[in-house]
Amino acid sequence: MTSEPLSLSFNPAGIELDRRQGLSRQLYQALRVRVLDGRLASGTRLPASRDLAAALSISRNSVVRAYDQLYAEGFIEGRVGDGTYVAQLPQSVLPVKKLSTKVSTGLSTGLPTALSTNWLDLPEVSSSKVIHSGALGRVEKNHLALPPSGPPRAFRVGVPAFDLFPFEVWAKLNAAFWRKPDLQQLCYGDPAGDARLRGLIAAYLRSSRGMQCTAEQIVITSGAQQGISLCAQLLVEPGDGVAIENPGYRAAGHAFAVAGARLHGVAVDSDGIDCTELNGLNDCRLAYVTPSHQYPTGVVMSLARRLELLAWAERTEGWIVEDDYDGEYRYSGAPLAPLAALDRHGRVLYVGTFGKVAFPALRLGYLVLPPSLVDAFAQRRAVDVRHSEVSTQAVMAEFMAAGHFQRHIRRMRRAALSRRNTLLANWPSDISGVGSLPSVAAGLHLAVAVDTQARERELIEAAASVDVEINGLSSYWLPDSRNTVDQRAGLVLGFAAVPEAAISAALGRLQKAWRP
Repeated sequence: MTSEPLSLSFNPAGIELDRRQGLSRQLYQALRVRVLDGRLASGTRLPASRDLAAALSISRNSVVRAYDQLYAEGFIEGRVGDGTYVAQLPQSVLPVKKLSTKVSTGLSTGLPTALSTNWLDLPEVSSSKVIHSGALGRVEKNHLALPPSGPPRAFRVGVPAFDLFPFEVWAKLNAAFWRKPDLQQLCYGDPAGDARLRGLIAAYLRSSRGMQCTAEQIVITSGAQQGISLCAQLLVEPGDGVAIENPGYRAAGHAFAVAGARLHGVAVDSDGIDCTELNGLNDCRLAYVTPSHQYPTGVVMSLARRLELLAWAERTEGWIVEDDYDGEYRYSGAPLAPLAALDRHGRVLYVGTFGKVAFPALRLGYLVLPPSLVDAFAQRRAVDVRHSEVSTQAVMAEFMAAGHFQRHIRRMRRAALSRRNTLLANWPSDISGVGSLPSVAAGLHLAVAVDTQARERELIEAAASVDVEINGLSSYWLPDSRNTVDQRAGLVLGFAAVPEAAISAALGRLQKAWRP
């Protein structure tokens, strides 16, 4: 019996297989791509598995497995007594432009070059035009930049001294949880968070921050950013005005803008957000603030300004979102009581995070809410993520219950103070265009004024050339800010990310880079 000749419309010579990788998978991919890009048209007769195996010098089993997968996905079909054919596929669903078989280095799939598809060669269509969504358009204009790559270095902003975190203790607590987990904890959990952790957070806030809150007011979040985003989703309607500090935390502004808010940048002076300007905003029912240590200027909101802000919320029946991102770091006396501790009318939503005490990758934060809002926030969060990862919550609860958390906060506060002092003591003096360093009573960063934005760029580029990371203050302003470009210039430096020796070394390199 003679074997059936190969179909004249199918040329296996163009298929190249890498013998170091799975042959059936490669063949499946090669045939699939050829069907999708039109090289194998609907109705094309494919060779018998034995013939194709011989042509490609591979085992028949490899061809059978590839054919079986194509059958299962509907790319090919068998005709009784007549062989295997490419299935009838509607032309409207196939790409207009043929798929490229050239693979870019960044998109390598692990397949040989001839079998892989570079999807960047497809016709480019704006996702907003496909989805017809105003929300998608807002995301395109309001998204977070990728974080800096590599390990922490001077003077990265937003990073605590997590080189001091007791990872051995954390590892033991984590191992103990998984060694014999409570089976109930492995089921779906409460979207508001682990009950024990919520109780311990409430106890910590009562004792250390003067907040009279209960566990029932707390919703666990995946970091502070999710807490801010929940506030935006539930408290803002498209078109609503939202007041944010200017300069301020742009990621918070993005969250409100994505929810459809019209952002009002409100100036910050030496006492905090300008409430006179805020009172002049007739359409504004929500204000986002960082009173314990304004981000990024470092201003601590005065008591008079706090009371004025609370009076605004009561009078307008508005909301205040208080982001206490690094409130544990106070270098003279105890940490200041949050704005929420002064609230008597249930108008403040408090955003807390463990990321600035432990490490950012932990992604563990919390909201302290007026009691009437708790259920809505828990229900809204459940729609997105169902509930937080269970073991992290349980381990943090044990970490707090055993006293490790409070000890670690004290250790972190001492370290941040020492690193701040190293920066202040060794900062290059008399640099052209750079103002004097401010006093730093709280937080993990400082901001120093620069004469012009052009000079700001020069200083940052020179710093980068000697492996020093500095943020420009100009990047924290809203694009349509009324003041001039040069009034926005400055340098923002985080001082907690690396030890004192690394800070001193970085400052030595800055001296040379800024005084060529």
